Amino acid sequence: MTATRNIGIALIATSIALMLFLAAIKINSDEQAAYLCDAFHQNQLDMSECPAHKKSNTWFIIPSFALAFAILLSGAYMAFMAKETMTEEAPHLAQSTARKPANPNLEGEEKQVYTLIAESNGSMYQSDLAKETGYSKVKTTRILDKLESKGLIERRRRGMTNIVVLK
Repeated sequence: MTATRNIGIALIATSIALMLFLAAIKINSDEQAAYLCDAFHQNQLDMSECPAHKKSNTWFIIPSFALAFAILLSGAYMAFMAKETMTEEAPHLAQSTARKPANPNLEGEEKQVYTLIAESNGSMYQSDLAKETGYSKVKTTRILDKLESKGLIERRRRGMTNIVVLK
């Protein structure tokens, strides 16, 4: 799941909890008002003096329901309708449309690794680099450290591996 979808689901859950809470407040408020009206009616008091008729908390609850409903709609949109950005799902595909970087003056292993990344549309998983070059994980990491210190690549964490992207 992506971050946008997770936020949408969290907003939906929050709005549902808020609506349930507001419904409980509204029910409690209505029960109190009915009890007061019954007490005034049984004692034959003037209904215009009834405190239940002077309360205005219902006017605060209605906009709160509207706000909770708006949060629900925005959460539903984020969870089910929003399109994912390409860089979140497939950063190596986003790089493919970018211009290819110039080949810097590198030699040996660094040049081999840099060329492999460039030929893979500018990005590649670090584990795939180790497999394609035949180098150990340690050796691949050291080569990437050198390329990164020269400002030629950037490593981004993706789960249990890194994705290596040309700068």
